[in-house]
Amino acid sequence: MNAQTIMIGRDIERSLDRIGLEIVERNHGVTGLAIIGIHTGGVFLAQRIRQQIEQREEVILPSGNLDITLYRDDWSLISQNPIVKKSDIGFLLEDKRVVLVDDVIFTGRTIRAAMDAIMDYGRPLSIQLAALIDRGGRELPIQPDYVGMTVSAAADERVDVLLVEKDNRDAVVIAKR
Repeated sequence: MNAQTIMIGRDIERSLDRIGLEIVERNHGVTGLAIIGIHTGGVFLAQRIRQQIEQREEVILPSGNLDITLYRDDWSLISQNPIVKKSDIGFLLEDKRVVLVDDVIFTGRTIRAAMDAIMDYGRPLSIQLAALIDRGGRELPIQPDYVGMTVSAAADERVDVLLVEKDNRDAVVIAKR
């Protein structure tokens, strides 16, 4: 299989540091800010961004994770027995500026599902989106506010984000399907 590595560990960390700085800058600080990662890769990236912001700003940010499996408009096409992970948002969303974090944004359908899921927990002041990789190919008018890297991937290519928390290494790889 022809696979091309486009980011390695230090590239990912540099991108996440920049995203964290941009989040604080755009929000004029951290007051009212909350970070929520989308399962699975987004959860690990959200944890890293949150830790970086907390260390730099000397605060504790509310954070959580979100499983959007049953909110997807195509879940029945993916599997008749979907694997549902646990969502954990242990704080009130009202008066919060929520930053949703995902590893790759493609069609926008995952983010639409995530916004639907968040609304079941409450109504935040705003929802912003951070993605490590933007591969284009939107089917819905959803764009990330913060991006680590924008790549062009063909329809027959997959963009895989490998993270040490689940894959024992950090890398972003483009490979044929």
